[in-house]
Amino acid sequence: MEMKKRINLELRNRAPEEVTELVLDNCLCVNGEIEGLNDAFKKLEFLSMANVELSSLARLPSLNKLRKLELSDNIISGGLEVLAEKCPNLTYLNLSGNKIKDLSTVEALQNLKNLKSLDLFNCEITNLEDYRESIFELLQQITYLDGFDQEDNEAPDSEEEDDEDGDEDDEDEEEDEAGPPEGYEEEEEEEEEDEDEDEDEAGSELGEGEEEVGLSYLMKEEIQDEEDDDDYVEEGEEEEEEEEEGLRGEKRKRDAEDDGEEEDD
Repeated sequence: MEMKKRINLELRNRAPEEVTELVLDNCLCVNGEIEGLNDAFKKLEFLSMANVELSSLARLPSLNKLRKLELSDNIISGGLEVLAEKCPNLTYLNLSGNKIKDLSTVEALQNLKNLKSLDLFNCEITNLEDYRESIFELLQQITYLDGFDQEDNEAPDSEEEDDEDGDEDDEDEEEDEAGPPEGYEEEEEEEEEDEDEDEDEAGSELGEGEEEVGLSYLMKEEIQDEEDDDDYVEEGEEEEEEEEEGLRGEKRKRDAEDDGEEEDD
């Protein structure tokens, strides 16, 4: 696939100004030059063009925010001074597997003041005597050459660096976010639990009180009913006594009348 078509594909309906990473590995350059990459990619931070048969950086656009540039397995032999002009903020540059043969070619990278890691693995320059010492002396701003520092300590993986940066960003975001202080939620939960317990205790006390009131009320009603029954019985007995007295009076009256009739006779 040609580079221009690959770039259009990688955009995925996004504007070039929105893209921060662009991977164009294994596509073909036209006449060994970059085609389709222009100054519109203002926010580009990572660009990879590995194995694209690139022979010249002359048409590289201005990418001021570019930090990492992958150019491995191409046919670049010189012209590296363009990088300091077009990509002044590079921190990582991979030129492994290119046609770089001597120190004078690499000397142009001195103007990349922020460059920390340079990879020239599989270039002919690595066959020079005292290659590593010469490069570190020539490019004093770099920390890692071909993945190792001057004490042969291995460089951290780029992914690990990104993760560390991401963790720091996350911590900053957490600190920036306005929220309750640590332990606040626990205190609030404890207060809510205490309130619930108080409500339960109050409810239980109220329930007991209601139960006592209910029992005493029922007992009072039973007592009142018994008293009413007694009154009913007493009233009934009085009525019976009155009826008996009335009957006895009527009987005496009849007896008296009978006696009077006999006397008249």
